[in-house]
Amino acid sequence: MIFFTLKIILAAIIIAFASWLSGQSPKLAGFIIALPLVSLIAIAFSYYEHNDIEKTILFTKSILVAVPVSYLFFLPFFFAKSFNMNFFLIYGTGLGFLIVGFFIHKYITNFL
Repeated sequence: MIFFTLKIILAAIIIAFASWLSGQSPKLAGFIIALPLVSLIAIAFSYYEHNDIEKTILFTKSILVAVPVSYLFFLPFFFAKSFNMNFFLIYGTGLGFLIVGFFIHKYITNFL
């Protein structure tokens, strides 16, 4: 239970820091969030908890497939001005694209 709590605290600190930094320096915050920090931490925690290299490798392959698929969320932000979209429409459309991305990810990972 202590390890689980430490994982929550670490993740919360990273998210809170990036959120705060986005008000000070949005470009730097975007770069930090784009780093695979969460993946690095999650992969290490996964191996530490389960001590199973095969599951860790499969987990990592799934992340590799998911990263480009997750970019679908950002597409509406690039076209927001062209279509005069408000934030909630942009965000909702991005979430819709993520749902589609989930099924793409599910299909691709069947071959791993």
